Amino acid sequence: MAQNVLEVTDSTFEAEVVQSTLPVVVDFWAPWCGPCRAMAPVLEQFAQEKAGEVKVAKVNVDEAAGVAGQYGVMSIPTFLVFKGGKPVGQIVGAMPKETFVARVEAALAS
Repeated sequence: MAQNVLEVTDSTFEAEVVQSTLPVVVDFWAPWCGPCRAMAPVLEQFAQEKAGEVKVAKVNVDEAAGVAGQYGVMSIPTFLVFKGGKPVGQIVGAMPKETFVARVEAALAS
């Protein structure tokens, strides 16, 4: 996993995401999910480009089902955008990097 992407679990989610002073993009994924694997390089590039501005975290839904359930994640990949500890946007599915970045920026602008 890229150094700019943080692996988050049920026990670390509150501290790393909800209490973060930076906006956070959380990728809900699983190792067996093809579209999730397709989005991994996009997420890593985004994390590198936005380092210091936006935190990027990954939640393996097989290992952290509690957080996924708490936020109503029904399909993966799902990306939740958090600002001030609250979700301000949801992006579902694989897409080109430009589309992903535009959707994240739109969520953060709201």
